[in-house]
Amino acid sequence: QVQLVESGGGLVQPGGSLRLSCAASGFTLDYYDIGWFRQAPGKEREGVSCISSVDNITYYPDSVKGRFTIARDNAKNTVYLQMNSLKPEDTAVYYCAAGSSPPPVPRLLYRLCDTKLHEYDYWGQGTQVTVSS
Repeated sequence: QVQLVESGGGLVQPGGSLRLSCAASGFTLDYYDIGWFRQAPGKEREGVSCISSVDNITYYPDSVKGRFTIARDNAKNTVYLQMNSLKPEDTAVYYCAAGSSPPPVPRLLYRLCDTKLHEYDYWGQGTQVTVSS
């Protein structure tokens, strides 16, 4: 059974850190592009960290650049999202997704983090991240 399962969400104070995990079963993650997306109530889904299946090139939007890091652990068939210096505006449900379409060329890598421009085949159920004092 093909499945993505996120974990690691929770409540954290502003300035704190969390590490989210995205564990895959039924397929091998290192052949897929991986994206972490988030959606807050009343807001559109936003791609926050994406990694290409080719050379593991990463993309981060300005909103999280320098604070979030996406990384693969192929031995564990898991992708992580390390989130540092968290802000209240990072509060959202976070989802991981895996896509098998050919990734965009490096100069167009932002497309990985836009589901209107890049298709993802599998999605996790989401994990809540709340940043509040």
